[in-house]
Amino acid sequence: MENPTRPTRARFVVVAFLSTLVFVLYVDRICIGKARGAIERDLGLSHTQMGLVFGAFTLAYGLFEVPTGRWGDRFGSRGVLTRIVLWWSVFTALTGCVWKFSFDSGITYHLAFRSWQQDVPLVFNSFVLLLLIRFLFGAGEAGALPNTARVVARWIPVHERGMAQGIILTCMQLGGAVSPIVATYLIKAVGWRLSFVILGSLGVVWGSLFYWWFRDDPASHPAVNDAEKALCNASAEPGTTEHPAIPWRLVLSSANVWLMGLIMTASAFASYMYMFWLPTYLEEARGVSESKSGWLSGSVLAGAAIGSFCGGPLSTSVVQWTGETRWTRRLLGFSLVAAAGLFLGGSIYCDSPTAACLCIAMAGVCGQAQVSNWWAVTMDISGKHLGAMFGLLNSLGVPGAIASPIFLGSFADYRKSLGFTGRAQWDPAFAVYSAILLAGATCWLLVDSTKSAVEVPDESRAPHS
Repeated sequence: MENPTRPTRARFVVVAFLSTLVFVLYVDRICIGKARGAIERDLGLSHTQMGLVFGAFTLAYGLFEVPTGRWGDRFGSRGVLTRIVLWWSVFTALTGCVWKFSFDSGITYHLAFRSWQQDVPLVFNSFVLLLLIRFLFGAGEAGALPNTARVVARWIPVHERGMAQGIILTCMQLGGAVSPIVATYLIKAVGWRLSFVILGSLGVVWGSLFYWWFRDDPASHPAVNDAEKALCNASAEPGTTEHPAIPWRLVLSSANVWLMGLIMTASAFASYMYMFWLPTYLEEARGVSESKSGWLSGSVLAGAAIGSFCGGPLSTSVVQWTGETRWTRRLLGFSLVAAAGLFLGGSIYCDSPTAACLCIAMAGVCGQAQVSNWWAVTMDISGKHLGAMFGLLNSLGVPGAIASPIFLGSFADYRKSLGFTGRAQWDPAFAVYSAILLAGATCWLLVDSTKSAVEVPDESRAPHS
């Protein structure tokens, strides 16, 4: 017989839903990195064009994060998350439906800027269609993490939040780790086109189950007893049931907002290289077979999963141990991101592909371990606007996420045009990635998690640990 004084465990089911959500999100996002070779061959695309395709996803992701985060604040995450997952699942499947074609309209636009002039033909072809589909795919995925953070803030008590964040972020990276391995075997078995259709179907199943079970307010869920309601309500972030106007002047004048955005930009610059170009780097620069490159690149993202799992408890424990928030979060974030930069730079000095991937995996461990710390600061400074603020701060990392795949694809093609091949073609780019991570680490030293970005100083709430 159920003890009415003991809280029920519906909140753990919520964590399971969110964990599977981000798992599927990363599977669908990263599988195109492994399919890159087959897509280039079938559609006749270059590395530079594929870099632009990768970047189109990220551009849309950044543009739509704030609106979809705000929709969650206003209308609740149940319906918004369901629509998000169904949208991105459809465009995952449509990625596999692009065929090789080219339609020249015969129309030419003349572009001129000062002494520069160029005639641009209006052409619709495989590249443009793939670019459009991946842009719309990115628009669909954009609100997933802001609404995930919002659900955590509403359902999960503060003392359980570090572990919950760690589990969710770990599952996200596990999805990334599994994606290149699963994609390798799926592509071999059914081809890259049908692989996208199969992977897109996962989100349809998730969305149906989530909408049937989940409720935005724990108090309205039949599986939640009074004890669990009290537990969730006592720890709910301010404003997760309210949606006042966002004080944009305060937000945009906050140093914390821009520093957190720069940190996310540096982290995303490295992460999106792991997601989209690492298998290609291992095959073309390190001479690794296609099947082995899937396992090695998966091991790097598995390292990121380990960092995600450890990061939540580490962040919570260190803050509780020191009894201080501002400098603890600063030094923890700085140390982890700086270590990620050093490990990534050190990989180019490893002759063995396995040893190089071990270094890159350690960079992933450190880089992802700091993400829970980043989430905690975001919650501290966001007040009543967590969905929109999370979307804003996460979208400020978009410049790095867009630049990374475009930079590396163009860099590899440029070095090849100069006659470089193998590691000489690719390795110098890793020094750039390392330097950007070290720059991001220094930003952590200036973050002050005790200063709200949405309230005037005398109204700031005390930060949680």
